[in-house]
Amino acid sequence: MNFRVLLGCVLLLLSCNLLAGEAALDKELRLSAMVGDVEAIEKLLKQGADVNSANKYGKTALMMAAENGNLAAVSALLAHGADVNRKTVADCTALTLAAENDLPEVTALLIERGADLTARTHAGATALLLAARYGIADMVEQLLFRGADPNDRDKEGRTPLMLAAAHGHGDVVKILLEHGADVDLADKKGKTALIHAVEANKGLDVVKTLVEAGADIHARSKDGATALIWAAGRGNTEAIVYLLQHGADINAQDKEGTTALMEAVDVRKPEVVKMLLARGADASLKNKAGETAMDIASGFRDHQCLDILVEHEKHQ
Repeated sequence: MNFRVLLGCVLLLLSCNLLAGEAALDKELRLSAMVGDVEAIEKLLKQGADVNSANKYGKTALMMAAENGNLAAVSALLAHGADVNRKTVADCTALTLAAENDLPEVTALLIERGADLTARTHAGATALLLAARYGIADMVEQLLFRGADPNDRDKEGRTPLMLAAAHGHGDVVKILLEHGADVDLADKKGKTALIHAVEANKGLDVVKTLVEAGADIHARSKDGATALIWAAGRGNTEAIVYLLQHGADINAQDKEGTTALMEAVDVRKPEVVKMLLARGADASLKNKAGETAMDIASGFRDHQCLDILVEHEKHQ
């Protein structure tokens, strides 16, 4: 065999073995970070492991340490030059992973070391949006103190306030309002934080907080529905009573002409139908299809709503 060809083969073999060795070190580093083994991390880095090597999903040792809450490992990796803003294939960073896993001590350290507060996942979520969604109050406060935008939006146009309201996190709602969150912003569907809150039907506290902060109870989503109509559709009786007490229009109609009463009939909520009629809902109104609430009720096998409407009509 030609000597040069033989030499080339030997060098290639040595190179492959070297790369395999390096890959093994890098993998071991990520596993050590995942379990928080700082001693092993220091040893592997001295042996030549790449602090910023990533697996096929783009996750580095720092990300694995961060999402598992291994604070000492995060600190050690950062001290050895780990890229705090490196992204996975899904655009997650160590900060967004820590935020999603309710790890405020880790997020604090990452922010101190230069983590980008505006970094977004593929879904458009920043650390603040994630913390608000999961109701991590101390992390929300921490991120706002560090300069995160209280009116940030995800790809659907939802703000931290909307996400907190939609998941019933009253403490987070209050923190965001105290830090300048705009109570009347709307998402891409036109839904405000108040609409999200009544739709979620997770108690009245968040609804009260938003209204007391000046939320517009007459605001409409893109389909023309008010918070009252949304509340009726979810059978949210507490919110219905509260909104009516604060001036909501009981006979407001959406773009299809649907009222809160019609919506309650459509979703078969007899207790809401009875409540709205008792408070003055106009059963004679028609939607764009020319139907009254009674017409809608007549189309269902369950006649509970129809019986209530018929009885109501008798006393008019």
